[in-house]
Amino acid sequence: MKVIAEREVLVQQAEVNIHNMNTIENLYKLFLQSTGVSTDSRSIKPGSIFFGLKGETFDGNQFALKALEEGAAYAVTEDRSLAGNSQIIITDDTLKTLQQLAAHHRRELGIPVFGLTGSNGKTTTKELITAVLSTKYRVVSTTGNLNNHIGVPLTILKIDKSAQMAVIEMGASGPGEIEMLCSICQPDTGLITNVGKAHLLGFGSFEGVKKTKGELYDYLANNGGTVLYNGMNSHLCEMVALRQVSNKIEYGLKAQGANILPVTAENPFLRIELSSGRVINTNLIGDYNADNVLAALAAGEHAGTDAELSAQAIEAYVPSNNRSQFVKANFNTLIVDAYNANPTSMKAALDNFLKIESSQKGLIIGDMLELGEYSADEHKGVLELIKKMNPGLMFFVGAEFRGAAQGDDYFSQRALFFENSAQLRDYLAENRPESVLFLIKGSRGTRLEKVLEVL
Repeated sequence: MKVIAEREVLVQQAEVNIHNMNTIENLYKLFLQSTGVSTDSRSIKPGSIFFGLKGETFDGNQFALKALEEGAAYAVTEDRSLAGNSQIIITDDTLKTLQQLAAHHRRELGIPVFGLTGSNGKTTTKELITAVLSTKYRVVSTTGNLNNHIGVPLTILKIDKSAQMAVIEMGASGPGEIEMLCSICQPDTGLITNVGKAHLLGFGSFEGVKKTKGELYDYLANNGGTVLYNGMNSHLCEMVALRQVSNKIEYGLKAQGANILPVTAENPFLRIELSSGRVINTNLIGDYNADNVLAALAAGEHAGTDAELSAQAIEAYVPSNNRSQFVKANFNTLIVDAYNANPTSMKAALDNFLKIESSQKGLIIGDMLELGEYSADEHKGVLELIKKMNPGLMFFVGAEFRGAAQGDDYFSQRALFFENSAQLRDYLAENRPESVLFLIKGSRGTRLEKVLEVL
């Protein structure tokens, strides 16, 4: 009985300790003394705080003790059976606690935060803005694809006192997500690159996309922030007007007096002539990237960067990760834009490809995913655009395009369809085309990058 009584006392003491530590303020004190946060017990940094997050196929709470064994100073978990360990912090919701800690850290930092979202071009625009702002400030920005409900708080918590500014990319696949991310990163300035037919399965409709992306405008308008918006995008102009945004800055070809210069097969990169006469020679493929470049210049001007240094920063930027890349491969020339795809970005890529002159053109096109009930019609719409282009070679990957082309003699006679990229790669290895300018475009899930090695 004495042992049981002592154990009950220890548990009660532990619960008091846990209760005290479970306030965000107290947790923040531990965070400031730590080496950062981690959500992966396999890559623990000694002295860090581990958060056991739940997912559809995993439960990080099961690895709290392992994280401590690997060197974590503390582990935040929902597993109350671990109460009594002085390194364990119990919470009802580890994700919510992570987000609250990040929001608290952002407030304590007190630095300007630039937030952006959009259906297309988010990452490229984020990289360009970061490059421009870095000419004057110490900037921390989103890395990789850390732009969701987990990635944004992790990004915020990586910012230290040496940073002077942050650029945070926010992605969403359903209503309310941008509002939630804004409550975490609390942007002072922001922009929506565009609104298009992306993630329609989650948003329900194009109007749903506009409403969710517009949550960034809502936050900025309600908190005295500044909105940068593309004055040549009618949807964005309507969204800004609807919210009666007070602090707003228009950018775009017309607003900035800029012109897009013609491209050639030898030099297909985007070139923009500014109102000053300065020509910016980018390493980007596609006229659609002009808006991203001009957004970065507008962000720089708003932040007080030097115009010439901003232009030089944009010229020095080289895209990566299969986004608007121009690749002279061993046997062919490739325009690789295969990180993601939706009807809006697919049309823009095809329109731009049409403008580039080449004796031989080919398409390697992957399915556009997450379109829900709109999928069949949107894939048929893309096929109609391609039919008007009449390229010499056409390869399609995925069941959606195969289904959309069924019964169409044009594609049955001129195109080849493959279930996945591995099958197409094997075919091209045996039947490799040469001296062809290819556009490679598809959703990330189709993994079109697999075909690059054989071209």
